[in-house]
Amino acid sequence: MTHAAPPSIEVDGLRKRYGRKVAVDDLSFTVRPGSVTGFLGPNGAGKSTTMRLILGLDHANAGTALIGGRPYRELRRPLCTVGALLEAKAVHKGRSAYHHLLWLAQTQGIGEGRVRQVIDQVGLADVAHRRTGGFSLGMGQRVGIAAALLGDPQVLLLDEPVNGLDPEGVLWIRNLLKDLAAQGRAVLVSSHLMNEMAVTADHLVVIGRGRLISDCSTGEFIRRYAAATVRVRTRDGRRLAELVVGDGGEISGEAEGAYIVSGLDADRIAELASPAGVVLHELSPQHGSLEAAFMELTRESVEYGGTAPDRSRA
Repeated sequence: MTHAAPPSIEVDGLRKRYGRKVAVDDLSFTVRPGSVTGFLGPNGAGKSTTMRLILGLDHANAGTALIGGRPYRELRRPLCTVGALLEAKAVHKGRSAYHHLLWLAQTQGIGEGRVRQVIDQVGLADVAHRRTGGFSLGMGQRVGIAAALLGDPQVLLLDEPVNGLDPEGVLWIRNLLKDLAAQGRAVLVSSHLMNEMAVTADHLVVIGRGRLISDCSTGEFIRRYAAATVRVRTRDGRRLAELVVGDGGEISGEAEGAYIVSGLDADRIAELASPAGVVLHELSPQHGSLEAAFMELTRESVEYGGTAPDRSRA
């Protein structure tokens, strides 16, 4: 007996225009089973629009968005193939979490036992029969995640799933996503929390102004776009600066004789310092961060920017 391969999300040449604004512009990428794919981009980049197009909530002007080779609208029991969290507040405030999930389950032929399972899984057993109108933002997120998991789907799309969660909740969703991917599911997660994506996502799809900017593993993304630096401590900072700048590097001072050098690796700094008699008390390579890489790559794609306050007048 042969088993069908787990479905993937395949976006090909997707384009969506609202009036004169192009929200998604010839976008193509694949979300493969077995990994968590982070979906990143500045505000207004087109992430939510893309997710809506994948889920058939909006119609593309061109291109396709397929799940397991089929449009969402052609899935026979969609909740059992795709689980989605786009808007956690999309729950009737007068209805309890239990009855909201039970109603969803009944539309798909899912039994009451599964409703109780997901309520336990997301940690809402004690409040399942309370009206959702009194729920905190974090509790509402858990209801939305329970709804996404209800049909035990092989594909998940989650938009800002950690929004409103406390630190324990953030750790919980991180482990949940990793576990779901380890089970062979395709998981697409949109988030603005770079530090969280750095430890959760295996792969990154980054867009800006509706267009694809990067599609690679998280590690490769950081190596490619985050400048590595070296932290150096010495009592002879002036001489060190002369050597670094003379060799094409850059240096900035920190407190207590510590400096950050960019453009030169640790070996080269040592090679310059030793013959010059500059004693180094620390020489520590500093790896780039996902946040730094993201900011560098999307600098020209930010739709709404601001300026830092002038603290000299404070």
